[in-house]
Amino acid sequence: QSEKELQDVVKQQEEKMLQLIDKSGEVTRLKGEVSQLKRSLQRAETEAKVLWEEMQGKEPKVDTVYIQERVLLRQEVDKLRLLLLEKEDENLLLSDKY
Repeated sequence: QSEKELQDVVKQQEEKMLQLIDKSGEVTRLKGEVSQLKRSLQRAETEAKVLWEEMQGKEPKVDTVYIQERVLLRQEVDKLRLLLLEKEDENLLLSDKY
């Protein structure tokens, strides 16, 4: 009987581990989604910032090509900053592991 109880306990532990793995996968997926949303927000904020700066004290005629170039350059800078932060986070995780 104690062997049966032990098998039941092992089975319950396996089920709990599988549930944790499922939750872990969901957390990873959600973290990726949050990261993607943050990037989208940052792009939108960058565009808004450039447009706001351009509209301050400008005549009604606005050089849209110039504005687009500024937005793209600002986005590139933001993307590079984000990549740097991600690499620093990865380095921290690796240093914590070892």
